[in-house]
Amino acid sequence: MWRWIATLLVLIAGAIANCAIISEFYGGGPPYYSRTENMDKWSNPLPTLVALNLGLVLICALLFILGRKRRRLHQV
Repeated sequence: MWRWIATLLVLIAGAIANCAIISEFYGGGPPYYSRTENMDKWSNPLPTLVALNLGLVLICALLFILGRKRRRLHQV
């Protein structure tokens, strides 16, 4: 039961972080109010999002694997 709660909390934290990163990069402020101003200062958010999401997937997989191993040990 604890692994589902922990996984859910990790996924919620990841969704909040993704929304914050996306709104920071693609929000209403510069450089996207006209998409031509300050483009020399803009950076691509995709590497950050990919790294964050891969980390979240790994954490969720580890939680699932650890919970599954612990359940098997208690069943024997």
